[in-house]
Amino acid sequence: MSYVLHLECSRCSQSWPKTELLNLCPDCQSPLLVRYRLDELRGVFTKDLLVGRVASMWRYLEVMPVETRSDVVSLGEGFTPLLEMPFLEKEYDVRKLFTKDESVNPTGSFKARGLSAAVTMARKLGATKLCIPSAGNAGGALGAYASRAGLESYVFIPDDTPQANVVETEFLSTEVHLVEGVITDAGKAMARRKESENWFDVSTLKEPYRIEGKKTMGYEIAEQLGWELPDVIFYPTGGGTGLIGMWKAFEEMSALGWIGPHRPRMVAVQSEGCAPMVKAFEENQTSAEPWTNPQTFAAGIRVPGAVGDFLILEAIRQSGGTAVAVSDSDTYAAIEELAKGEGLLYCPEGAACWAAFKRLRESGWIRPDDSVVVFNTGAGQKYTDLIRAFQKSQLG
Repeated sequence: MSYVLHLECSRCSQSWPKTELLNLCPDCQSPLLVRYRLDELRGVFTKDLLVGRVASMWRYLEVMPVETRSDVVSLGEGFTPLLEMPFLEKEYDVRKLFTKDESVNPTGSFKARGLSAAVTMARKLGATKLCIPSAGNAGGALGAYASRAGLESYVFIPDDTPQANVVETEFLSTEVHLVEGVITDAGKAMARRKESENWFDVSTLKEPYRIEGKKTMGYEIAEQLGWELPDVIFYPTGGGTGLIGMWKAFEEMSALGWIGPHRPRMVAVQSEGCAPMVKAFEENQTSAEPWTNPQTFAAGIRVPGAVGDFLILEAIRQSGGTAVAVSDSDTYAAIEELAKGEGLLYCPEGAACWAAFKRLRESGWIRPDDSVVVFNTGAGQKYTDLIRAFQKSQLG
């Protein structure tokens, strides 16, 4: 059975039926969140029930939006490794240092989680044609899960998207449209067609279910650490769905009695060339102004504006966390250090998190007794053309 109570607007708190196929809140056009009957689940859905379950994000079925397991559209996403980094842990003198390696997801990035959940529910609620603007990985993930579900998918991506993403998306999707500019330009091009084409929009936080897939990263970290949350989590923040989702997961786990009051300090990481959330955080704003002329080779965080900006800022502040912008040169150096230091080929977005970790460790914001999780959100192999191009640009 489903324990979903209803959909709730993240801004005006209006409730909406779980049976409706919705994008944003019809009243105020803000993101919708799935709410569960957690009081009923407490004591019924226990940690012991996880023993022996499928090693995917769907092991947490009771706090997912599906009615039955047969509804699920899955390629085996989730339950990714939480790897210790013993050499760098010792070098930077922290108690525990981990990487949450999302590169091993079916489509090579954390986007597989959100799109598995979104496609599952879109099909269940009657959508047949799905659309998305993407910086790369989300487009490939939508194509994969829509194909798996027998649905059509229409993807709009910037024309300088990494070639690995372009080829992946072309093979998996119904149609791919290359758009001059950045992801917001791709979104505008998609918006001009979606109504007339009867496409359902599964953009970041413009439907309620991608966040449900992403929140499972929080459940997994807790389970993998024996239900003791880390002190700090570094997360690359474009649209910020994962950061918001993990914060939601911690709230749910607390209501279930699985964890205590301790929460990680959440660190949103962006590029100096595109840092709307960092600017808003530093200026003590509750929302972020769109970034003009975004520039970074970390394509996944070249996002000028986030629909859920107020939710990202709220989670950072409630957690006692911070927001950090790093340079592309520091991101590139981080890719090299992680590869040689731990044998991990991070994507640029994940490497930006490592660069941010180093800065905050040097400043003392990260303490020697901290337990730290640094996210690698995708496979570095998908970015080899961008990494090589940046390398050449540095050599002149």
